[in-house]
Amino acid sequence: MLLEVDRLEAGYGVVPVLRGLSLHVASGEVIAVLGANGAGKSTLNRVLSGLMPPWNGHVRFEGVETTGHDAAAMVEAGLVHVPEGRRVFPNLNVRENLELGSYRRGRPRRRQNLERAFEIFPRLKERTGQAAGTLSGGEQQMLAIARGLMAEPKLLILDEPSLGLSPLLVEEMFGLVQRIREDGLGILLVEQNVVQSLAIASRAYMLENGAFTLEGPAATLLENPQLKKAYLGL
Repeated sequence: MLLEVDRLEAGYGVVPVLRGLSLHVASGEVIAVLGANGAGKSTLNRVLSGLMPPWNGHVRFEGVETTGHDAAAMVEAGLVHVPEGRRVFPNLNVRENLELGSYRRGRPRRRQNLERAFEIFPRLKERTGQAAGTLSGGEQQMLAIARGLMAEPKLLILDEPSLGLSPLLVEEMFGLVQRIREDGLGILLVEQNVVQSLAIASRAYMLENGAFTLEGPAATLLENPQLKKAYLGL
C-alpha cells in the first residue's frame, strides 16, 4: 500500500476539522476525495503533505510512519502536493517554475523530466520563456501539475485541479489526470466535481463535516441515492 491513513484527527486552535479519517491509496490508483467547501478537504491535504501536524491518528507512506513529518521530508519520500489555486511563481517563466519542482527530488533527471512534462503538456513547451503570471488559468493549472511531476512523485495529491476552469478545460484536465495515472503514479484527487472525478477514479470517499460519510468503488457511489441527492440534485 502506498498511503495509509488511520483515524486521522486535526484542526485549528481548539476547533476540530478532521474527525477520525481512514483511507488508503495503492500505486497506480486514482482515489477521489469529494466534498463541498468547508468539508475539510484542504486540511486533509495539508496534514498528509506535512504542512500542518495532526492531532491524533497515523499516516504511513510506503509502510513507513510519516505522521508529523514536515513538507520537505514528504516531498523527499515521494509525496507531492499540487495545491488549490495553482500557486505558480508569477514572475518566473514556465521553465524556471518547472525546474523549481525538482529542487528537493528529481534533480539528477531534470532534463528527462522536463522533456516528459512537455510531452504531457505540449502547450507549456510553446510557452517555455513566458512569465507564469501571464498564462491563462488552465495553463497555470497545467504548469502546477507539471511542476509537481518534476519531483518524480510516487503519490500526487491534486487539490481542486478543475477549480475556476471552463467546462472544456475541465474535460481536458481530467483527461490529463488519466494520462498521468498511466505512468503508475498513485493520485489522490481532492475535488468538488463529483461526476468527472468518479468517472476516472477507482474508489472514492465522500467527506462531510470532517468525516467520511460514504466510501467505495467509484461506479457504485455514482449510483448512490444519498450522493445523487446531496451533490447532483437528483
